[in-house]
Amino acid sequence: MNWSMTGAILLALAVALGAFGAHQLRERVDAYRMSVYEKAALYHFLHALGILVVSILPRTSALTEDAAGTVCAVLLAGIVFFSGSLYLLAITGNRWLGAITPIGGIAFIAGWLLLAWRLRR
Repeated sequence: MNWSMTGAILLALAVALGAFGAHQLRERVDAYRMSVYEKAALYHFLHALGILVVSILPRTSALTEDAAGTVCAVLLAGIVFFSGSLYLLAITGNRWLGAITPIGGIAFIAGWLLLAWRLRR
């Protein structure tokens, strides 16, 4: 998979979803749901940027392609489960979606720890 391209697309999507929240959603949801949406967009953006950075590390010989791919995949899972569940919670108001969010949080933590493990020398 081309993780650099994936990271760039995810960054564009984060900006688009952030703009949607700021311009379309703000008038339609309460303050709690808006804060949930903003948290989703922030973590989406930060971890998409992380995917882009990690995808470049093999070019510096700091990481193998396989290791970078694994880290990027785990971070992507985090975006899907953490940010995805929060986006849906904010839009729909279904609070049970919050039960999915920790799966994404664990994926974020696991991805960064995996990166640290792979970068050890």
